[in-house]
This record gives sequence, C-alpha cells and structure tokens, in this order.
Amino acid sequence: MHYKPATDYEEAGFTGIRTFMHLPHVKTREHIDYAIMGHAFDTGVTNAPGARFGPEAIRSRSMRISSYDAAFDIELFEDLSGVDYGDLSITPGFIEENYERVEEQLVPFFSNNIVPIIFGGDHSVSLPHLRAAAKAYGPVSLLHFDAHSDTWDSSFQGKKYTHATMFRRAVEEGIVNTKTSIQIGMRQYSKQHLIDNRELGYEVITALDFREMGIKEVIKRANQRIGHTPTFLTFDIDFLDPTYAPGTGTPEVGGFTNTEAFELLRGVAGGNFIGFDLVEVLPDRDPAGTTALNAAHVAAKFLALLAYNKKHKSLTLNLASTGGKPVFLL
Repeated sequence: MHYKPATDYEEAGFTGIRTFMHLPHVKTREHIDYAIMGHAFDTGVTNAPGARFGPEAIRSRSMRISSYDAAFDIELFEDLSGVDYGDLSITPGFIEENYERVEEQLVPFFSNNIVPIIFGGDHSVSLPHLRAAAKAYGPVSLLHFDAHSDTWDSSFQGKKYTHATMFRRAVEEGIVNTKTSIQIGMRQYSKQHLIDNRELGYEVITALDFREMGIKEVIKRANQRIGHTPTFLTFDIDFLDPTYAPGTGTPEVGGFTNTEAFELLRGVAGGNFIGFDLVEVLPDRDPAGTTALNAAHVAAKFLALLAYNKKHKSLTLNLASTGGKPVFLL
C-alpha cells in the first residue's frame, strides 16, 4: 500500500477536503513513512492567542503546492508514503494534561520509525513531541529555527510550562542532547538569555551572527552539530521576517526570507530527521494568508528533504565526517 495524494489532473487544487497537499485522510500507522498531524493548542502563549487555528490554515493554503520540488529535483510522493492523520486529541486549557495526552499518542509513531510532521499550535507543544521522540530514540538532537530561544526558566508568575520555556525543560528532563543541538535565528533576547542558552549547551547562531557569517557557513555549522544523530527539527514561523509572516503571536523585525528558509532546509539534507513541527501560525493576524502559505511551503520543503533522503539513502553521508558539506549542490 502506498499512500499519496491525487494528481492535479485528477483533482482541482481548490477542491476536496482540506488535507495537507490533498493527502488522504487516513488514521493509520501501516505502510507510511510520515504522518501529517495538527496539534491545535495555544494555552502556552504569553502574548496573542489563536495559534490553535494554525493547522487548519496551513492545510488550506497547501492545496496548490506542487508535488515536484525543483531544488531537490524530486517528486515528493514517488517514494514516500504518507497520510494526513488529522489532529491530535487534546485537552484544551490544561497544559500538563495535554502534554501527557499528546505524548501517549505520538510514541507509537516514533517507535515505528514514522516521522510525525506536526502543525501547531503555540511553541509549547514541542515539549510533548520531544518527550515522545526520546522514548523511542533516547535524547535527540534539536535543530531549532526561531526568533526566540524559548529557554526561559519560568514565565509570568513563575509558570514552568509556556511557549517560552520548553527548550530548557527539555534539557532538564534529559530528552535533548544539547551537544548535538543548534538554535538559529534568534533576534529577541537579553544578554543573560544568550549566556543561559550557551550554558545549557546549545550552539546559538543569532540573526546577527547569521548575517555576519553567511548562509553557507550556517549550513556547515548546523550539519557539523547534528551529524547523523536522530534529530527533531522545530520551526517557529516567526523565524521569518514579519514581511513574510505577519500572522504570528510574537513577530520580530530583522528576520529571514522564505528563500533563506528553503535554502537552510535544503542544506541539511542527509540529516537523520525523526520528527518535525511547525508552530505559531496565527490566522487572525494573517488576513491575506501569507503566513500560512509560507508555513505550508516550509512543511512541503521538509517533505522534499525526507523524499530526497529516502531516494538517496544508499548515498547518505555522515555529514559530521565530511566537514558539514551537504549531499547536493545549492
């Protein structure tokens, strides 16, 4: 059994149920390489709510994305089999209860080497994703694209679980190996936050660092850091500049273009990616749907990365031993 969407010749791009890229909506873990999921939860926000509606918006704006990725020269669904699994069952309004419920649902996917591709939701949802991944793989590497580090010790009134704290909690819980993890794009932080991040063990490339060293050096460092370890990729849409992603709860100026995001994802091809989430899309602040459209294309680019890696798995290099060179030319 091979699950893939109908082609453009079989179904018009604007018709049908709003699944991601017209994938079949099937609740199965059989015969699939990946599963698209929504995690419609935003109780962890500290600013604007509404990211619970992100999964719906991303799916809706994905309907006309091509199944062919020119940069990878690959058909996304030729070798990859996957489904839109639907949304995870959640407990609205209760963070810790929701964490437990979601973790339980995700463990069987990780344990069967199925890559969850999860649309949030606010960024607090990443903690149960990482907990579930660690149950299958042990401490995982984190490749983190974001305008913020999300490593506060606590948020307002000492709250330990918000969208600003989860990557500190992950270190404390021993589910992330910071020696093989890297954060890229930070541009809203205090000096102490930057010190704290590095004391936790993360390699940090701020937006300023990025501009000074250039994208090729950033890609090299990311590849050297994660090597071929089991890696979870988390992408906060506010990594993009508000010009490209106005619809998010904590936008920060001085961000990145969609083209830079796509180049970064292409640049880490060959990495051992075991999970992915894309968070903080806020449709109420996205009247033209630009943010959701860019988010959908970021997710499609990650799918292309998976397809490329599967097709060329016999040629996959240990990037840690090749000076961080990607397995293709940009």
